[in-house]
Amino acid sequence: MSESWIVGINPVEGALSNDAERVREVLVENGQRNARVLDLAERAKKLKIPVQHRPRDELDKLAGEARHQGVAARYEAAPAAHESDLAALLERDGSDTLVLVLDGVTDPHNLGACLRSAAAAKVTAVIVPKDRAVGLTPVVRRASAGGADRVPLIAVTNLARTLRELKDAGVWITGLAGDTDTTVYGVDFRGPVALVLGSEGEGLRRLTRELCDFVAKIPMPGTMESLNVSVATGVVLFEALRQRSAKR
Repeated sequence: MSESWIVGINPVEGALSNDAERVREVLVENGQRNARVLDLAERAKKLKIPVQHRPRDELDKLAGEARHQGVAARYEAAPAAHESDLAALLERDGSDTLVLVLDGVTDPHNLGACLRSAAAAKVTAVIVPKDRAVGLTPVVRRASAGGADRVPLIAVTNLARTLRELKDAGVWITGLAGDTDTTVYGVDFRGPVALVLGSEGEGLRRLTRELCDFVAKIPMPGTMESLNVSVATGVVLFEALRQRSAKR
């Protein structure tokens, strides 16, 4: 287990609602009058979680770049997933396997938003390369609104090797790119599937793209040429869920 700080009203509220047994203490800014923050403090007390009042600069230091809104929680996160855990996760989900691969998403707000969508879609795991991704910083946790602790995030040493392992396990891989005629609505996402999205600026790397079974785009009839990676993640994940629910 590892401990970290969750900051902000919504993330702390999510932790108290869904994982209260992992919350070790709650810090509230001195003189705080926000009704939602005060309500969180009362909820924590009812759950027998210690509540401490601290000066603003102490919360600023804990939060780093994130906005704490006057409240923070010390949280005991579940053990981080490891590359060696992937095979068991694929076996567990079987034909319902849905993996999200993020190839080089370095913006913490984008990674957090992707994790939030992944948790909402109940993905099997989120895979990122160790050397081309941001870690689970307070900004990521806040942006994920609790999703960072509800979906396995696996940082792999060699993404190409991991993609080959997914293929060997019977997982069909679809990468997203704008320069193709195939759309995500024309790809069959039923069965074990991995969805691969590239970095904010460069998109899919050449080798990553070559290892995909399909390459598809999100059609955009408007004047914009691309979507933010976290928005694109939500679109394609829930298209996969729509197709899967239709088959039942």
